Amino acid sequence: AAGAGVLLLRACLALLASPIYLLALVGVWEPFCRRVFFPFILGKISVVHEKKSKKHKQELFRNLPDFRGSSGELRLLEIGTGSGSNFQFYPAGCRVTCTDINPHFQESLARSMKKNQHLRYERVLVAAGEDLSQVGSGSVDAVVCTLVLCSVHSVSRTLAEVLRVLRPGGAFYFLEHVAAEHSSWRYFWQQVFYPTWKLVFAGCCLTRELWKNLEEAKFSELNIQHISVALPWMPIEPHIVGYGVK
Repeated sequence: AAGAGVLLLRACLALLASPIYLLALVGVWEPFCRRVFFPFILGKISVVHEKKSKKHKQELFRNLPDFRGSSGELRLLEIGTGSGSNFQFYPAGCRVTCTDINPHFQESLARSMKKNQHLRYERVLVAAGEDLSQVGSGSVDAVVCTLVLCSVHSVSRTLAEVLRVLRPGGAFYFLEHVAAEHSSWRYFWQQVFYPTWKLVFAGCCLTRELWKNLEEAKFSELNIQHISVALPWMPIEPHIVGYGVK
C-alpha cells in the first residue's frame, strides 16, 4: 500500500513540476539549473542550513588543527566548495584548495574569500569528487565535504579519491543529509520527493545511507554521529556528521 501511495504522490508531484520535466526533456533544464537556478537556490537554502548547522560545524571542525602536517601547516582540500560557507570554521593560516564540479559559484566564492582573509587560498579547481587527479596522492592533511555526497555519481569512488589525496594520519570531515529510518513517515516522503527533487536540485539523492559507504571505506578510525537538522518543508532532516582518519 505504501508503494502505491508513493507512486501516486510522485505522479502528482511530477504533474506540478511538469514544466521542469519538459525543459529537461528538450535539454534546456540541466544547463540552466547548473548555471543559474542551483547556485541561486543553494544560496538561499544554505543561509537557513548554516544557521541550523552552525553549532554542529563548530564542534566538528574544532580539532582540525590537530591534523597539521610535519611542517606545522594545515593543507586542506574541500570537495564541492560551492560558495565557501565552511571557510569561517577553518583555522587561521590554513592553506585551502577549493574544488567544485560546477564552475558557476565563482562570484559568491570570491565574496567568501574576501570575507575570510585568515586563510591562504592555494587553488580553485573545477573537478568532480570522483576525479581529483589534479591533486597529488598523500598531499593534503584534511579533506572536507559537506552536503556533497548526496549528489556525486559514485560515493565509493569519491571516498577512494579522498583516501588517495590524504596523507597517512590525515582526516576526512563530513556533514551530509541521509535517508531517514525506513519505517518512518519521513522516509515515505523522501521516496515521494525523490525523482522530482533529484531533477530540480542537480542530482541530489534523498535516500542515500552514506554511513554505510563510510563504514565500507578503509578509514583506520571513524567517528559518525546521527543528528537532526530541521529545515522547514524540506525532506532532508536526518544528517550524519563526523570525521574519518586515514
